[in-house]
Amino acid sequence: MSPAERTMAQAAMFGNRLRKVWKHRRKWASREGITCLRLYDRDIPEVPLVVDRYHDRLYLAEFVRAGEPADDDWIQAMCAAAAEALGVAVDDVFVKRRDRQRGDAQYTRLARERAMFVVEEGGLRFQVNLSDYLDTGLFLDHRQTRAMVREASAGRRVLNLYAYTGSFTVYAADGGARGSTTVDLSHTYLDWAGRNLALNHLQGPQHEPVQADVMAWLAEQRPGQFDVVICDPPTFSNSKRMEGTLDVQRDHGELLRRVARVTAPGGQIWFSTNRRRFQLQASLPGLAVTEITDQTVPPDFEGKRPHRCWHLVKGSS
Repeated sequence: MSPAERTMAQAAMFGNRLRKVWKHRRKWASREGITCLRLYDRDIPEVPLVVDRYHDRLYLAEFVRAGEPADDDWIQAMCAAAAEALGVAVDDVFVKRRDRQRGDAQYTRLARERAMFVVEEGGLRFQVNLSDYLDTGLFLDHRQTRAMVREASAGRRVLNLYAYTGSFTVYAADGGARGSTTVDLSHTYLDWAGRNLALNHLQGPQHEPVQADVMAWLAEQRPGQFDVVICDPPTFSNSKRMEGTLDVQRDHGELLRRVARVTAPGGQIWFSTNRRRFQLQASLPGLAVTEITDQTVPPDFEGKRPHRCWHLVKGSS
């Protein structure tokens, strides 16, 4: 079989798989009011892609080995197959290349317009970008975690750490949070979080953005300020704007102890990580710890473990 014939066969398998999954999941998504969802995650070994649908646009992530050259003909064929199978215009298919070994992104943009647009989730609006960043601005695997935080936030003081584009902050504000503090190293992401709040008419001085290294910032805060804390750190970070490096496996104990210090008695903490083979090993006196991953992973990620999540409650004494 020639390379071109192999590509055609793989594209056909890929398209058939997407049709089958979409037929099943579109009914569930319609029933639940979900317009942004995962449809495919390397289901066929020969087609190492992840496919997410954002309304009427598709985001494809290609997973490759370090140093493996790009095959433009192959990825174009897969994009065409996905567009045809899911009834999406080819110009509305975006693809990025993820290098497994180095962790750096190599970007391929197939559509050059309408990359930044607004989607809906949980009755709220969020700005996403499918072309300019490795991640889109809305982590779909935390859809259910965000709903939990909204439910817990009424009248509470909320702290969102490693906040990215602030989706947890938006949910907390919508849930009636008395105020929020949103902490991230990136000014770009904090601005994005502000736009997300404004999209939902939730902006105001009670919602404070803070550009800071989370670990250093926590050490400077007074105890017991917050009732609800969301902590979703990166697996690893060596940003020049932070002190030292962050390794979530190595550092989660100290991180959670600092989080617990700024949490009020009876306060709740959601801690999550997408590090594979992560083990929660820290000694955390004064915290009741429950793993809730089975509750936070959505049905469209069934059979995968995109993250692990724990719910921690600080004792009242």
